Amino acid sequence: MSEPRSAPTVGQVVLGRRLLDLRERAGLKREEAAHILRVAPATVRRMEMAEVAFKIPYLQFLLKAYGVTDGEAEQFVLLAEEANKPGWWQRFHDILPGWFSMHVSLEGAASLIRSYEPHFVPGLLQTEDYARGVLVAGAIGQAQPEDIEGHVALRMRRQDLLTRTDAPRFWAVMDETALVRPVGGPEVMRAQIDKLLEAAELPNVTLQIAPHANGPHPGTFGPFVLFRFAVSELPDMVYSEYLTGAVYLDARSEVATHLEVMDRMAAQAATAHRTKEILRDLRKEL
Repeated sequence: MSEPRSAPTVGQVVLGRRLLDLRERAGLKREEAAHILRVAPATVRRMEMAEVAFKIPYLQFLLKAYGVTDGEAEQFVLLAEEANKPGWWQRFHDILPGWFSMHVSLEGAASLIRSYEPHFVPGLLQTEDYARGVLVAGAIGQAQPEDIEGHVALRMRRQDLLTRTDAPRFWAVMDETALVRPVGGPEVMRAQIDKLLEAAELPNVTLQIAPHANGPHPGTFGPFVLFRFAVSELPDMVYSEYLTGAVYLDARSEVATHLEVMDRMAAQAATAHRTKEILRDLRKEL
């Protein structure tokens, strides 16, 4: 049996969906595919759902049974070998919860990331000192004190995606509360606002603040992140976190509802230009 991982890479998710599509196009049931491999049907399901790393011999047998040409099969296998390689974040495996590993993988593969944060500055825009202050306060639930620096390092490493060559578009709406709640004292908050102002100048980053004066908005129930991908096999996904875990939603109705809420919040929040003015004014007050 293939070895399970705490979370699949996005490459494995994409190839798993392609494998499922190939089986269905070949007119084979999961039980028939399992018979070819002489394994339980659950093993085929786990491959298609990216719950296990791909075993290359299994892939080769299945691709042949599905009528895939030798050239296409060879390309599929090469992609599977690449997808099986551990993500960079797996070096943080000792502190990274399995439910958040998938978030980091999706984050790195997304072409668009839309985030709503009512309580804190989004993790992708935090300074080290601000992140440390949030983590020390216990805001991520199950983090142990001795793991704080590892979590800070992971958060800083994630931020590299905003300035890489193929950087995704990052569009964040954050409540004013996130900036008036002090984390680490005035000096830390001034540096954090400076970082937000720098990020707001990046061509792929849009930052909006939802001022208190604008009243309630439809997203006040809690934070969430919406991912969009350039590959057709991956639908839009929504990530919603709670104290000890998270849920990933990809049902069209649920994603559409979150997208509508995000659009309404963005329309009601301060514009990107006005947000910069608000940030500068807040910094003067510190």
